[in-house]
Amino acid sequence: MLTATTDMLPDLLRLLAVPALGWAAWRDVRTRRLPNRLWAPLVAIGVLALAIDTSGHLPMTTVEDRLFFVRVGVSVLVLPPLAYGLWWIGGFGGADAKALMTLAVLFPTYPVFYLPGDAYPLVATSLGVFSMTILTNAVVVGLAYPLYLGVRNALHGDISPIMFVGRRTDVAALTHEHGRLFETTEGFTRHGLDVDALRMYLRWRGTSLSALRTDPETCRDPASVGVTNDPTDGAVDAATATDTDAATDTDAATDTDADTDAATDTDYDDPWAAERFLDEIEGSAYGTTPEDLREGLRVVTTRETVWLSPGVPFIVPVFLGLVVALTYGDLVFGLLRAVGAV
Repeated sequence: MLTATTDMLPDLLRLLAVPALGWAAWRDVRTRRLPNRLWAPLVAIGVLALAIDTSGHLPMTTVEDRLFFVRVGVSVLVLPPLAYGLWWIGGFGGADAKALMTLAVLFPTYPVFYLPGDAYPLVATSLGVFSMTILTNAVVVGLAYPLYLGVRNALHGDISPIMFVGRRTDVAALTHEHGRLFETTEGFTRHGLDVDALRMYLRWRGTSLSALRTDPETCRDPASVGVTNDPTDGAVDAATATDTDAATDTDAATDTDADTDAATDTDYDDPWAAERFLDEIEGSAYGTTPEDLREGLRVVTTRETVWLSPGVPFIVPVFLGLVVALTYGDLVFGLLRAVGAV
């Protein structure tokens, strides 16, 4: 049983982040959307806990007091700019960056929890910045995911140069998936159509993936697009009536010669009304260009399965990294200690 003391009060408050981040990871996997209102209460808890901790280190009379403020400074002055920079260059999403910024305030130093027989976390770094431990744990956990994908694909017989970074998915299920296509009509790509953009397009033209696959020749004609609709933001939980029959589409299309399909696009000035779609919506469809959309539509109307990026948000390994950090501690430091490097 956890032993509670006055000194542990800030750390017990910080534990509220565990269920909050667990819920955030679950929701982000399911919808790829997180409400901004999630972060303010967690930051407030972090500020309160940090204020209580700070009062115990004032005035600064010992080395431990000075180390406390150094560690807090590293956490709140290094990790948030790092998270922002990684978001700015496209390293991960906005919610992932906000999660790391929040953790920088919540966990600047190592917490301590006393259980019968031991104190946790078990392994602490010399630096003593707990938010950095969470980040490095998240990176280690994240690096394990490609190995899982490779083994999973091998067991399913899906051997491919991209078997460690993607998974084969039924086209009929794309309206309920997340990620990017790893395929074009000519081969593999890392910059295929975003599935959220595909959902936006289908909702905009008021149709379903099933209908597109049943009669791609008609749908390719821009004149087939009449009154358009709100594209939403492409989120799965913003499902409309046009999404409902996509999951039942099991035999609407068969793999065909992609070159024949692509050639028919030249019959129209704006095949699939791709330019019209991007002109009418507010903002961009996740960086999609008209040609990206057309190429993706050619793929999903001529294939039964496609390679899809896993699309796992970084907040999932961040949550797992937090859980590991609170129990075991720092994975990298533990490994280095095991081999005698530290």
